Amino acid sequence: MTFGQLRLDGVSRSFGTANALRGLDLAIARGEFVALLGPSGCGKSTALNCLAGLLPLTAGSIWLDDTRIDGQPPEQRGFGMVFQNYALFPHMSVRANVGFGLKMRKVGRAEARRRVDEALRLVQLTEHAAKFPAQLSGGQQQRVAIARAVVLEPPVVLMDEPLSNLDAKLRLEMRMEIRRLHQTLGLTTVYVTHDQEEALSLADRLVVLREGAVQQIGTPEEVYAQPVNSYVASFMGYRNLLDVTVTGTAGSTVTVSGEGVRLTGRGSQTEGPAKVAIRPEDFVVGDGMENALDVTVEIVEYHGRELSISARLATGVPVYFRTDKRLAPGDTAKIGVPAERVLVFAP
Repeated sequence: MTFGQLRLDGVSRSFGTANALRGLDLAIARGEFVALLGPSGCGKSTALNCLAGLLPLTAGSIWLDDTRIDGQPPEQRGFGMVFQNYALFPHMSVRANVGFGLKMRKVGRAEARRRVDEALRLVQLTEHAAKFPAQLSGGQQQRVAIARAVVLEPPVVLMDEPLSNLDAKLRLEMRMEIRRLHQTLGLTTVYVTHDQEEALSLADRLVVLREGAVQQIGTPEEVYAQPVNSYVASFMGYRNLLDVTVTGTAGSTVTVSGEGVRLTGRGSQTEGPAKVAIRPEDFVVGDGMENALDVTVEIVEYHGRELSISARLATGVPVYFRTDKRLAPGDTAKIGVPAERVLVFAP
């Protein structure tokens, strides 16, 4: 099925008095990769299940171009689905698993074989076609699940945390594989994850959710570098969040103080309480730095070329930074951060 746009208009889903998803407005272009991102319970899987037709809407509507589909059962929508737990049939071979949906749709035998062969080739499992799921690694099983979804040539592929059960090495490999398949097939993909790195590396756009409500929609670059509030900043790796008070402004430059610090940053907050957000990797160790802080090192984690440091200000406030300089617990250090890397938000 060809289409131009998948659209969610005010999509909401309640369970009793709890709002799992509140007023989601999102337009997804054909061929786009959109990641729904947030912690457990934020509403991302609820949104995916509403799209799939596995959950009815409490309010709102879902459209494929000019066709409203939220009243259609899952099988009529024709979307491909990749689950976290693979959901393969253990008594069927890889080939039978991949071709199951085509069989249910009564696709002709020759055409079904051609499409299954192509899907297996795309996920690089041709030589494993006769094996059963128990004979495959976790990564291979997930490839089967992906092949089963794409063999249907669906208008949209929905992926619900498909890599969360894999080890770190396999996650990285499968991440690249999913992106390759998306680009090769021109898929439209909606992908649920709680992993920021995964979302940043895969998606064309991110939708950050919190307690069922959208916090920010933007490209990976926008969400990473320009979070709209302290929640998004925290979730996207701004580990240092300090409670401060705005003491002065000049355009987008904001001066703040509190928690034993006085800093200059950027933001739109003009007065009153605020939060400062700084990434650990944006701090630099050394004298003469802008926004200088004196810290005492408490915990040092080795990460190869870099160390991840947990330190404290004299006031006891924790500060996290990364550096290639050799530091040990008990050491004192001067660190600083450029003003453009210090974000100031409403509390």
